[in-house]
Amino acid sequence: MFVKIAKVLMVSLLLSAPASADEKTEANILTAIEEGMPKSLDVLERSVNINSGTMNFTGVKQVGDLYGEELKQIGFDIGWVEGADYNRAGHLVASYGTKGPKILMIGHLDTVFAKTDNFQSYEPLKNGKVKGPGTTDMKGGDVIIIAAVRALKAAGVLDDVQIKIVMTGDEESSGRPLSKSKADLVDAAIWADYSLGFEDGDGDINTAVTSRRGSVGWTLEVTGRAAHSSQIFTDKVGYGAVFEAARILNTFREELSTIPNLTFNPGRVVGGTRISNNDAQNTNTAFGKRNVVAQTLKVYGGIRALSPKQLTEAQAKMQIITANNLQHTSATLKFSDGYPPMSPTEGNAKLLTLYSDISQSLGYGPVQAVDPRKAGAADISFTAEYIKAGLDGLGLMGTGGHTKNETADMTSFKKNTEKAAILIYRLSLDDW
Repeated sequence: MFVKIAKVLMVSLLLSAPASADEKTEANILTAIEEGMPKSLDVLERSVNINSGTMNFTGVKQVGDLYGEELKQIGFDIGWVEGADYNRAGHLVASYGTKGPKILMIGHLDTVFAKTDNFQSYEPLKNGKVKGPGTTDMKGGDVIIIAAVRALKAAGVLDDVQIKIVMTGDEESSGRPLSKSKADLVDAAIWADYSLGFEDGDGDINTAVTSRRGSVGWTLEVTGRAAHSSQIFTDKVGYGAVFEAARILNTFREELSTIPNLTFNPGRVVGGTRISNNDAQNTNTAFGKRNVVAQTLKVYGGIRALSPKQLTEAQAKMQIITANNLQHTSATLKFSDGYPPMSPTEGNAKLLTLYSDISQSLGYGPVQAVDPRKAGAADISFTAEYIKAGLDGLGLMGTGGHTKNETADMTSFKKNTEKAAILIYRLSLDDW
């Protein structure tokens, strides 16, 4: 049966592969992936059964050691970058090769599930599904990376490319400052020609990510004149902190909410006569009486934009709105560092076309770009400004990410491993 399938795949590859691609080599890659599936599935199960919530530094390092050992057996040079400077476990960095196009493969070791969480283990389900913490986000993608490069090695073509693999230990909750926690990823991007991300995108195997919106935090602080509430709206007292904050937020909505792919959200608001903040736990307390005009108010929010230009323009408009204060009020708006956008580019589109052609040649159908509104921020965004082209969402597909129902569709595991491996092979033949 497998011989028949292999022959069908070889014919399909002949119909669609570039002239320089060798159908026998591609068939050998597919065979190596098939033969390596038991090992890959074992590594996936073992890694899912290791808790690696972002702040479980020991668990994150254990997953890194597991993957590092697999890559070392393939011939990669392995390094662990400690994360003490940004209060995280650190990152796994692996490299291979000295010639050919430079390809950065991106994964992450951490999950959103803490060590004390009761969702901890790998659980096979019916119909080719597997439930477990981090199956799709993104230990499945990490193992696809390993399986793809192992197959390229077995087929004798891994030496025709230069590979750098960065698996971060803090994607789900990035260490601060980002200039330190993302330094290894940025350095790898400066080195690379292409970056490939193995997140699960929107969970649809027929899509891939060519653009991601950046994600930046903002904080609005508003002050007013405290007084008895009977005097609000007078020339002496003015409008108070709450009405001024309401004006600002509503004007944000009126003037910015219709801009395509731009979103902003006030996630937490606290106000009154006095307030206190616990930013580490995302909590606040407030004191205020209903017959006293509020003196202070604070809003914590986020903004997402598709390009640096869009973000800069939106921030400028928000600052103008913030500064146009009601009587006897003042306000300041501050933006924090965050994930940059991965803007749509011609290079990204070209890379998607190649990937889609490969998918069709394998009989899996075309792959389209996912709507950026359906793809959150991810580590690949830190590489966007440095590379020729990038593509994300190449990992293990599934549903329920970041919840106790996180479930992987294992029918996508071998398919996406095949597509990734063939993509790297074809890039080695036709570097742009």
